[in-house]
Amino acid sequence: MTGARPAPEEHDDTPVRGPVEGAAGPAAGHWWPPRGPVVCVGETMAAMAPAPPDSLDDTESLRLSVAGAESNVAVYLADLGLPVSWLSALGDDAFGRRVRAAVARAGVDVSGVRTDPARPTGLLLKEPGAAGTRVHYYRRGSAASALGPDVLDDERFGGAALLHLTGVTPALSPSCRALVERALRTPPARRTHAVSFDVNHRPALWPPDTAAAVLRDLADRADIAFVGLDEAQDLWGGGLTATDVRRLLSGPRVLVVKDGGRSATAFTGQGACTVPALATEVVEPVGAGDAFAAGFLAGLWRGTDLTRALRLGHITAASALKVVGDHGPLPDEDTVGAMLSLTEQDWCRAPVVS
Repeated sequence: MTGARPAPEEHDDTPVRGPVEGAAGPAAGHWWPPRGPVVCVGETMAAMAPAPPDSLDDTESLRLSVAGAESNVAVYLADLGLPVSWLSALGDDAFGRRVRAAVARAGVDVSGVRTDPARPTGLLLKEPGAAGTRVHYYRRGSAASALGPDVLDDERFGGAALLHLTGVTPALSPSCRALVERALRTPPARRTHAVSFDVNHRPALWPPDTAAAVLRDLADRADIAFVGLDEAQDLWGGGLTATDVRRLLSGPRVLVVKDGGRSATAFTGQGACTVPALATEVVEPVGAGDAFAAGFLAGLWRGTDLTRALRLGHITAASALKVVGDHGPLPDEDTVGAMLSLTEQDWCRAPVVS
């Protein structure tokens, strides 16, 4: 690792909110992604945070973990039994070794992750407070920021059925944006794999007045897109409803609009399906959106109906909401199966089971 780390290049004061739940319709006639290996591409950083209830000002020690939207999704997909690889780059440093080992331990294939001897692994610092968690990034010039379109030449991508990307990556550098643009260049009808894109807007990473147009264009070219209603309103207009968001993003075969802790709606060519969220005590919201995306994608991958896919998204998100880090333990398989099979009425009053 090279040099000491100065003040963060950017910080994000935007509250990070959890996902939403919904109730859906039958699977007949719906498009599903092909079954096969999943590849997630994007930066993962070392993450440092005080242990609750300490503040960053008063703590005597910091917890070290890892944090990255795409690897969060990969880890939860592995938890849910899907074959998944994560492609990225890390510095030739202790943080990079820590990140690689943590993601591999979760059952994700990390053999395609590059080691960059000239650039450091990114660092994230969490600052909990009464108004929410403030996140400081130290990632400018990181190993992952030098990724480019050639990542997609990796043999794992060639055999993938599903590629997952987020709006964080195109904000990191021109070469990272070119990577995402290449991944979405081929029209959906001509793709041999599906592409999933989570808008995941982080205002601190974007130059002024650029994110709205870029993220709308990229999301609209995906097969499956995820966006929070609150972030859609921040990006594209304060009064937007979920239906309005679907009009703006008409391209995806499946669009999921998450409405905070209230509900999630999946739009397809056959209509819309909404499922209410589970009541969950929130310890830390960071990572819950990634967990939701993983659960929903796993549901689609299994060929289940939209109701169950949305429910699996909420169950997975709840596991992230209940822990300080980005990844929490899922309920056992029997419990998950029982929750997916609940009637709509019972689902709405179901407690979240650890």
